[in-house]
Amino acid sequence: MSQHVVVIGGVALGPKAACRFKRLEPSSTVTMIDQSALISYGGCGIPYYVSGDVSDASELCTTSFHMLRTPEFFKEVKGVDVRTLTKATKIDREKKCIHVEDMTTGETSTIDYDKLVYATGASPRKLNLPGEDLNGVSYVCNPDDATAIRERISQGKVTNAVIIGAGFIGLEMAEAYSDMWGVGTSVVEISDQIMPKLVSPALATMAQKHMEENGVDFYFGETVVSIEGEDGCVKRVVTSKRTLDADAVIIAAGVVPNSRLAEESGLECAERGGVLVDEFMRTNDPDIYAGGDCAIVKHLITKDPFFLPLGSMANRQGRIIGTNMAGGSARFEGVVGSFVVKLFETSLAGSGLSLEVAALAGFDAVSVLLVQFDRAHFYPDKELMTLELVVEKGTRRILGIQGFGSSGDAMVGRINSVAAILKDEPTIDDISNMELAYAPPFSSAMDILNALANTADNVLQGINRGVGPDGFKELWEQRESGKSYFLDCREVADAAEYMKLNPDHWHNIPQGKIYEHLDEIPKDTSVVLLCNTGARSYEAQVLLGDKGFKDVINIQGGMAAIKKYGVKF
Repeated sequence: MSQHVVVIGGVALGPKAACRFKRLEPSSTVTMIDQSALISYGGCGIPYYVSGDVSDASELCTTSFHMLRTPEFFKEVKGVDVRTLTKATKIDREKKCIHVEDMTTGETSTIDYDKLVYATGASPRKLNLPGEDLNGVSYVCNPDDATAIRERISQGKVTNAVIIGAGFIGLEMAEAYSDMWGVGTSVVEISDQIMPKLVSPALATMAQKHMEENGVDFYFGETVVSIEGEDGCVKRVVTSKRTLDADAVIIAAGVVPNSRLAEESGLECAERGGVLVDEFMRTNDPDIYAGGDCAIVKHLITKDPFFLPLGSMANRQGRIIGTNMAGGSARFEGVVGSFVVKLFETSLAGSGLSLEVAALAGFDAVSVLLVQFDRAHFYPDKELMTLELVVEKGTRRILGIQGFGSSGDAMVGRINSVAAILKDEPTIDDISNMELAYAPPFSSAMDILNALANTADNVLQGINRGVGPDGFKELWEQRESGKSYFLDCREVADAAEYMKLNPDHWHNIPQGKIYEHLDEIPKDTSVVLLCNTGARSYEAQVLLGDKGFKDVINIQGGMAAIKKYGVKF
């Protein structure tokens, strides 16, 4: 029997659900409404249009075969009726209809439905700052925003830009301003690092240093007090600690789900907003489905409700909703929270829980950090990759993985390999013995993932005891206290520069000659071992432990991690 499906929202999930359902039930009718004139666009691509990587804003609204996704396209190609500039004002669940208003004429009407899809997305978080409405202050929400931002830059109106927020959008926009246009760019972040809670302070600092090398300034632990202007245009941003010149301001303080209409209609929503759905993407009303940026789903590691506004998730959920409205029983189990963000020539990626979030969720966890080449060490084109693994101590369960590396596919490929199995509660042993495609141009014979899990195993067994680059920085800053003895386990040529710079504190014994020089190493103080990546210093730690040295600290990631972290010698 044919149905009438109504979809509220025409950006990501809505079109996917509409088209999937129409393919399964061609004789049914689908009406999709959106209060904007723009529909079905790739919002995640906006920073790349601003940067110039995407040359034309219309490309964000096209299919892979270069057809513009207009209402006419959906009608002629997909069989879906689209009404733009149409706002849903009420959902009458008893009568199974929605009340709508024509945004152009103000006329009101109703649309009956058999099944309803609530796909209203999310809106940028408003800070309600003085001056937030000045010309030049923008959110990154739709292609119109992108066009306005890029036009101001190309017209030479932007010399200094301030980004409020160091999350995904904030960092991508900072790169866009600084890299392509040479604009002086500052990022103001209320927390003490970029990507707060998503990555460790060590990885965050590595990425921050790289961005600073590319001209981006960061101000952490500061709140924006006001935005000031002249003649209606933004000129300054005033924070709790300073005043920054600004011809352009991007507010990237996160998004909030658009769930007010759902709440008013009696659909169950989370306390902080967002529609609650089951594994079939149904709300508490069996004839109403919801998904995408307006929905709350289950986190498969913590088992708690979770908000993850990503276009990739919206598209997958849209297919599930379309299937189930046509009588199917497709399931969306939940998420593990995978992400990646490009930062100039590097990227940050992760899946699952960071150590901080694992602790907040009640896990007794530890993290280990490893730096290794992304392919065979003898292959000419190779780069160092940094991965961090979060593990539950008692069960050896993998809770999360994060990484910092090049902007190519190598690092995010490793993250995705672990992301795919996180829902199945893998342990260190599953990663240690994970089978990965191998050839020298693509990986090492002992892949960095295998080596990372082996490092975690050694840490849990207590035979690899150490800290990361952040821990080394604390130890090095206290070097005058004499509480630590810094021992470089590399060959003499590698250590010579640091011995010259720090003759009173930097010592060198190559790892292969440790036994020959035991009498030179003090037993009454902490011995801090370093090498290039932490592998040889771990071997040295084992050797010293065998000879009765108790207080020996191995620096995870070695000098490679320390340099990326930006420790000054």
